[in-house]
Amino acid sequence: MRRFLLFLLPLLLLLGVRLYGPYAQRKTVEAHIRRFMQPDWQAISPRLHNGDLIFQTSQSAQSRAIQLATHSAYSHCGILFQRNGQWRVFEAVQPVSETTLAAWVARGQGGRFVVKRLRDAETVLTTPVLQKLRAAGEQYRGKSYDLYFGWSDERIYCSELLWKMYQQATGREIGQLQRLREFDLSHPAVQTKLRERYGQQIPLDEKVISPVRMLGSPELVTVR
Repeated sequence: MRRFLLFLLPLLLLLGVRLYGPYAQRKTVEAHIRRFMQPDWQAISPRLHNGDLIFQTSQSAQSRAIQLATHSAYSHCGILFQRNGQWRVFEAVQPVSETTLAAWVARGQGGRFVVKRLRDAETVLTTPVLQKLRAAGEQYRGKSYDLYFGWSDERIYCSELLWKMYQQATGREIGQLQRLREFDLSHPAVQTKLRERYGQQIPLDEKVISPVRMLGSPELVTVR
């Protein structure tokens, strides 16, 4: 569809110029083409708010296992904050850190992403609460990524970071916690990753929050 539109829009531009000619109309068509040609992250930037959550399909080595175990394409997430006029994503990678939105989107599969927002963000995410949200994240900055998906604060994984930040700053729980045993652990790729991480001592009763549980939380609404 995108390739078809890329082919169609220049023809519409040419047709508009030939049939109607006026300068203002030609500029309007050109503006539509420029907007369409913008990267998705750039086009959506004016609609973003501090504290928005962003989800993607990671291309990391463990992403496939996460997708199979959670029955979802989305395997990584981060939180958006604006610094010096630039949107950045704070995330649990190795180590917990932040990156530009452009780089974050490019790192995901196909450049695809979903942005979610607290359903009552306008009343809840006041300036003081946003400051608390940032501070809640800063305490984890530099910590190692948790390959074992434990619930302690010594190491931390992506959805755990976001869940804890929101819980500490707002008291809200974005997504229902599960136990590891509740995931679909039957696929060979998942079992291989479990053996790599835990050997024979798989912590099936460990609390876990997955990206898809946060993505589908009724506490959030879709921005994009």
